[in-house]
Amino acid sequence: MKMTFRWYGESDPVTLDYIRQIPGMYGIVSAVYDVPVGETWPIEKIKALKETIESHGLKFEVIESVPVHEDIKLGKPTRDRLIANYAATLRNLAACGLKVVCYNFMPVFDWTRTTLEMTLPDGSKTLGFDVDVVDKIDVSKGISLPGWDASYKPEELKALLAEYSKVDEETLWANLEYFLKGVIPTAAEVGIKMAIHPDDPPRPIFGLPRIVKDRADLKRLLGIVDTPANGLTLCSGSLGADCKNDIVALVREFAGQGRIHFAHLRNVKVTEKGDFFETGHRSEDGSLDMGEIVKAYYEAGFDGYARPDHGRMIWGETGKPGYGLYDRALGAVYLNGLWEGIAKGKTAGKTV
Repeated sequence: MKMTFRWYGESDPVTLDYIRQIPGMYGIVSAVYDVPVGETWPIEKIKALKETIESHGLKFEVIESVPVHEDIKLGKPTRDRLIANYAATLRNLAACGLKVVCYNFMPVFDWTRTTLEMTLPDGSKTLGFDVDVVDKIDVSKGISLPGWDASYKPEELKALLAEYSKVDEETLWANLEYFLKGVIPTAAEVGIKMAIHPDDPPRPIFGLPRIVKDRADLKRLLGIVDTPANGLTLCSGSLGADCKNDIVALVREFAGQGRIHFAHLRNVKVTEKGDFFETGHRSEDGSLDMGEIVKAYYEAGFDGYARPDHGRMIWGETGKPGYGLYDRALGAVYLNGLWEGIAKGKTAGKTV
């Protein structure tokens, strides 16, 4: 398992100098952020980012994310040009030594939370999701959620949601299939592994379909183009927000098939109603058994990339919610410690 850390570029208050000091840190996960969605990433920008990261003694082999344009998700006539641009980006990434591309196929909204500053009993701040708050939102009157990247003007968002009103799950599946059949052959040719991120949370929101939310969805997706180049970013926190998802079983199945290329490892506390909040990484802090999850990766022979994903804001740290330094660093060391303990226990012939 290669431990990595998400970095948002030169404007990120968590610097590469800080990240390199985390024990066991292999590399950085980042992206080119100043190219419009749908346009090809210039190879010069990729090279510059790689040089910056690797000058700090860290590897740069994973991209998160190359966004998928909404026209592709909607199946509009412009999608062929956009898919060709995406494939060209994959070629440029491969030419710079990138190996894995994380992406998602969530309509309009990426991860969604109703609070970014939920206070836990220990005084730390975390991200939370309240089902009732989301279900009561009237999208026709606008959407105001903390941390939501308002990339669209109100009238643009209204028009986009109107277009999606004609898109059901099967239509979205058909558009995902068209995208995968358009880009996976290029990915396979140049040695890139595509790794789709599940829906976060794994449920429909605002009347929009979500189609990457459980085992059946993951199995169906991998079968569309049945090649290692078509794989998964298995996010324990996203899928774990639905208690019906058995994360350990998902890891054993899909890592065992060599189809998990990127592991997002974090814990969540989930209620019966479906509310959840993000916790510290330890098993006892949330609803997920992180020890068993890491053990499942180890026993599946996983040698791919992982990151501690989100973290709480602790010790008075401020910055991008979920992406502070301290708690993610603690999570990375905890996860590497689990891995080492499992490995040494197996080597010694002990039952872990």
